[in-house]
Amino acid sequence: MEPAPAAAAAAAAAAATTAEARPPPTVAAAATEDALGEDEEEVEAPPVIYTMENKPIVTCAGDQNLFSSLYPTLSQQLPKEPMEWRRSYGRAPKMIHLESNFVQFKEELLPKEGNKALLTFPFLHIYWTECCDTEVYKATVKDDITKWQNVLKVHSSMDWLIVVVECDAKKKNKTNILPRTSIVDKIRNDFCNKQSDRCVVLSDPLKDSSRSQESWNAFLTKLRTLLLMSFTKNLGKFEDDMRTLREKRTEPGWSFCEYFMVQEELAFVFEMLQQFEDALVQYDELDALFSQYVVNFGAGDGANWLTFFCQPVRSWNGLVLRKPIDMEKRELIQNQEATLLDLRSYLFSRQCTLLIFLQRPWEVSQRALELLHNCVQELKLLEVSVPPGALDCWVFLSCLEVLQRIEGCCDRSQIDANVSHTVGLWSYATEKLKSLGYLCGLVSEKGPDSEDLNRTVDLLAGLGAERPETANTAQSPYKKLKEALSSVEAFEKHYLDLSHATIEMYKNIGRNRSAKLVGKDLAEFYMKKKSPQKAEIYLQGALKTYLGEGWALLITHTRKQLAECQKHLGQIEKYPSKEGEDDVKPEHIFLEDCGNYLQTSSLLAGDDNLTEEERKHFCQEILNFAKQPSDSEGQKVTLSMHSFAQLKNLHFDPPNAVVHVGGMLSIELTLANQMPIPVNVDQIAVNVHFSIEKNSYRKTAEWLTKHKTSNGIINFPNEVVGLSLARSNLPMLELYEMYERSPSDNSLNTTGIICKNVHMLLRRQESSSSLEIHPGLTLEDGAHVLKCSNLLLEPGVNKITFKTQGKEPGTYTLRQLCISVGKMQFALPHIYPIVQYDVYSQEPQLKVEPCTDSLLAGIPQKVKFTVTTGHYTIKNGDALQLSNADAMPILYHPESKAVIYSNTRENALEASLTIQSSEKITSISLPVAPAYHIIAFELEVLYLPSTPVCMMENENLAKELRRKNKEKESPYSCMATVDQKVTIDCPWSIYSTIIALTFSIPFKAKHSLLSAGKRKYIQVCVQNMSEISFQLSDSNLKSTGSCTDLSLEPLSSRAEQHIYSKQAVFFVWELKWIKELPSSLQCQFSMSFCSTSCEEHLLSLKPYIYEFQLENFFLRFPPQLGAEYCKTGSLCSLEVLITRLSDLLDVDKDEALTESEGYCTTKLMYEVADNSSNWAVCGKSSGVISMPVAAQATHRVHMEVMPLFAGYLPFPDVRLFKYLPHHSAHSMQLDADSWIENDNLSVDKNLDDQADNSSIKSRGSIHSAASAEHKGLPMPRLQSFSPGQVFNSSSGMQVLVIPSKDDHILEVNVT
Repeated sequence: MEPAPAAAAAAAAAAATTAEARPPPTVAAAATEDALGEDEEEVEAPPVIYTMENKPIVTCAGDQNLFSSLYPTLSQQLPKEPMEWRRSYGRAPKMIHLESNFVQFKEELLPKEGNKALLTFPFLHIYWTECCDTEVYKATVKDDITKWQNVLKVHSSMDWLIVVVECDAKKKNKTNILPRTSIVDKIRNDFCNKQSDRCVVLSDPLKDSSRSQESWNAFLTKLRTLLLMSFTKNLGKFEDDMRTLREKRTEPGWSFCEYFMVQEELAFVFEMLQQFEDALVQYDELDALFSQYVVNFGAGDGANWLTFFCQPVRSWNGLVLRKPIDMEKRELIQNQEATLLDLRSYLFSRQCTLLIFLQRPWEVSQRALELLHNCVQELKLLEVSVPPGALDCWVFLSCLEVLQRIEGCCDRSQIDANVSHTVGLWSYATEKLKSLGYLCGLVSEKGPDSEDLNRTVDLLAGLGAERPETANTAQSPYKKLKEALSSVEAFEKHYLDLSHATIEMYKNIGRNRSAKLVGKDLAEFYMKKKSPQKAEIYLQGALKTYLGEGWALLITHTRKQLAECQKHLGQIEKYPSKEGEDDVKPEHIFLEDCGNYLQTSSLLAGDDNLTEEERKHFCQEILNFAKQPSDSEGQKVTLSMHSFAQLKNLHFDPPNAVVHVGGMLSIELTLANQMPIPVNVDQIAVNVHFSIEKNSYRKTAEWLTKHKTSNGIINFPNEVVGLSLARSNLPMLELYEMYERSPSDNSLNTTGIICKNVHMLLRRQESSSSLEIHPGLTLEDGAHVLKCSNLLLEPGVNKITFKTQGKEPGTYTLRQLCISVGKMQFALPHIYPIVQYDVYSQEPQLKVEPCTDSLLAGIPQKVKFTVTTGHYTIKNGDALQLSNADAMPILYHPESKAVIYSNTRENALEASLTIQSSEKITSISLPVAPAYHIIAFELEVLYLPSTPVCMMENENLAKELRRKNKEKESPYSCMATVDQKVTIDCPWSIYSTIIALTFSIPFKAKHSLLSAGKRKYIQVCVQNMSEISFQLSDSNLKSTGSCTDLSLEPLSSRAEQHIYSKQAVFFVWELKWIKELPSSLQCQFSMSFCSTSCEEHLLSLKPYIYEFQLENFFLRFPPQLGAEYCKTGSLCSLEVLITRLSDLLDVDKDEALTESEGYCTTKLMYEVADNSSNWAVCGKSSGVISMPVAAQATHRVHMEVMPLFAGYLPFPDVRLFKYLPHHSAHSMQLDADSWIENDNLSVDKNLDDQADNSSIKSRGSIHSAASAEHKGLPMPRLQSFSPGQVFNSSSGMQVLVIPSKDDHILEVNVT
């Protein structure tokens, strides 16, 4: 940035030139006292200005010699301390340093009425005196001050100050004078009655003492305060007057130039106060006001004063930025003689100066670029007459002037780091220099003619003479332009230097699109210079960028330029022979061809952005070349097919694209011809790749069909010719209308279209493959090629059909598509998505499957036989031989039919089926059928279950099925299954085929043992798991053991039962015995069944059999409870009696048994709990007892319970468990009470899955913290009794509970 001394020098120069505009004379600051004394006697002597810098004016009256002695100290001390300047209209306060121009007071300096000049306005008037004699004061000083104040009052100047200087030396010389304060008091009484602060005392100002310093500080503070007050008051009044003048802009006779001078005066004042930001705001407001008037003029609302700026342009010497104020253009504006370019040039020069002072040079370049573009548009709106090329000269000179001005205040590192701010000016200058070169004939082949030379002379004349400030600069904009227009060589040098520099800058900052755009202009220049080899590089680079980003119109325009370049270049593509260059003649090694030009022409011929005539022209270029005789046999020019035609879709017939060996396949291609005229095609060929994988030839038609499209149509993605595939994935344009209205009257100012998703559309492609396909394409060599010859491709959609016959089994992939036209061929190197068809050779197969979801045992079921002939032909006499099984007879009808159809499910035909059955074999004669056909027929089978279902197998099977089908909650969904194998001999194979049919048992049985006192009952539940209903009969339960003292009496009298789907039927038998019961009992349940919907068959159906075993089912402990009636809320005594009914048995010999001297005891645990919440157990609800192992041994337990409801309540539940201690040599034995107290017991539930042992968890203690305390200690176990071993004799009994007498709310529980 520009250093502070340079800024100060520029400000001084601006002040000096501003002072020239207003004629206050200037005199050197080093005026002597004698000269000042002489000026006092001269009435018309000019005022004295004590500094050359433009600063606020302060007049000095009184003793001039006194002030001259104090001036050096005053000028040095005044700007040292900043002051806070508070302004009106809520503007932020600022800290400023005050400086002043002290001028001798003259009445001519006071402002006249209507004078709006602020730079010559005296802001403060000071009267200086060092009078210390009363007589002298009365004789001369008082009259002088009175005269001075009268002059100020006449001109309404109220900003004044009287300074009385006190000197001790003069006091000593005058002994008869009064004290010093009497003079000050007199002055204050005479002139400062109401403003006593307007008189200050300066004591011994020339001495270096603390008293003197304090006096100086007080004086300087007062001086700064009064100056700021004057600034605020006078600037506020000036701004109000300026604002009033601006509001009159709609009145006739209002002049923008006059208003311009007024507001610029305010800007000068801010600049004088070094408030450059405020000064810049004034110029920006003038800029915006003028621009708005120009826009309104273009809309038809023009102001009269704008006609002054519509005069023809006669000078175009560019911007002047090397001096702060261009006085020449300022005078033109003041005299209303400036053109539009003069006004804009002067306005921007002032803005540039202030921006440099603010150390914002990069904003200068940004504003300059906007200014240059706006000026071009404003000249068009105002319809200003501009000679051809004049505006280009003005823009070119202005660009270079701005760039050099920025280079003058910044170092090279700053310039290189901020290229992004200046590259626009470089590009604009390059563009305008190019326009001047074309205009002056410097780019044409023959050079400039006489007319071009005359035009050049006129343009140089409009530049005028070079300015003095740039006359000694070797590379000034004036010299560069004049040299560039002087000759063809000089123009080429300057234009290439600018272009290459601009391209390099754009690349450095990542603006590749702009670099490519400048490169296109450079390519156009090279084409004019007959250097197509240089132009092609820039055109190819631009085209690659546009292709990657999808700019269709730019692609078309660039391709047209590239086609012209390639045509002039006459590029030759050479294709070397495969056999080498040394063994073949040179004419057979290379093929000369304009391949690149033909490729570009084909792309342009299919481009819809061109006119029909242009497309036909490029298409004819291709056809003319194709018709030329070929010098080399078998060698053709191969181009990309995307520009010639596009593959839209492909249709297979049959649709699944699967045929057997010898079958016919039809492939229909849909091609969209991009050419504008019909084209005769010699041949269209499809290269097919054949592949065979391991066992792929064994794939059946059904397997292949699952992996193929159902409709046989494959669509190919639509592509815009030459655009990248990534571009097609971009979103659509989101365009919206935009209106901008005036905030004052809501009138429409501007309208346009904006794109809201531009950030999605203008994303840079990180990487892309080659988008232009090189013409050197070759087709793969292969034995499988589909061909169609001598076709006429019409513009638009064409359909071409290929037919082929399956020969070898395998997969055929369509790889490439080639269209041959004369000595040219257009190739699609890769067909994508992948297109394949399959040829298969199938072995004969037999498949047997049920017609329903599952086969049920015991009833007739239909089974479907499917014979796939494959390559085998079914002859007369061929039959299927099925081995008969006793458990599964085959049922058939004489009228059985078979259906014959092809693999594609077409041409169905019915044929009779002959079935013969013997004792061991069933023979099914097959109807005659050709190869690759299917024979299907149905037969009925019946599975006769003979093996009984075991209880354990039934339960284990059910558990396994539940584990496999956890998602199915219903237990009825699980059925037991039985596999039945059938051996079938087929005529096409010497080996037998084994078929396994799975039959589901429709029933599921389970049993339970019931007790009522000492009586025992066996209940069998039969569940129908299938979807059909059955009729049950002949139900029977018998004991299969050797015990003859047992009898089972049925309690059901119905002979037949009807069971529906997903329902259950229960059968109950009472078990009676005479002697002791055995430890286990083997039982067998059987029943007959038949379907309610099927017809009766001659075969006898076998019954359903279910076997199970009962163990430890006799009664051992019948607990009894006794009680009378109770009251709610009162404690009742509950007595539990536990009685053993049998002596020591084998089943009692377990871990709980204790023998001592022939006396056996076993430990039992009891628990009293109420799951229905009718009772509250008080105290300990469980405990461990030692029970003697003897018949009728009884143990009594007493506890307290409380009924919670009134009415007949069932007794609380009592449960018994075996208490099994933990045997461990290293564990300490705990007493039973401690185990119960902590409730850390485990229950062994292995013996009965259906037992509910949740009640052993006592209240709130099963997961208590006590378990953690005993971690690692031996834990006892609880084992449940088997069903039937414990009977609760009071399970059906109830006790009467009467309500209490004081209950207000009676709640009765009725069960």
